[in-house]
Amino acid sequence: MPNLSIKDVPEAWAQALRQRAARNHRSLQGELMAIVEKAVGDDVATAADALGERGRPRIVGYDPRGWPIVRQGWKTPDEVIASLREAFAQPVADQLSSIELIRQDRDSR
Repeated sequence: MPNLSIKDVPEAWAQALRQRAARNHRSLQGELMAIVEKAVGDDVATAADALGERGRPRIVGYDPRGWPIVRQGWKTPDEVIASLREAFAQPVADQLSSIELIRQDRDSR
């Protein structure tokens, strides 16, 4: 990922950004990323899709600490579920099901 740098930021602006980050429970880096993300909006995602970059990891949001939430992959939830069902179609042999475990626990009281 490319890095951006802003030089000669007035101290008052830097302090205001630090306070804003604290109010939003983010790091300064996370707050700056949120501001930039809001400024560019969906134009970046649309451009990336047009360039065929759908399968590459991309930031889709930020958690309360300011850490990026990254989307990796291109499958929809339904496609993921279908692939898991295909890969794990048979239950594990010689193991109790969750229903049987719950019944055993309930009956042991």
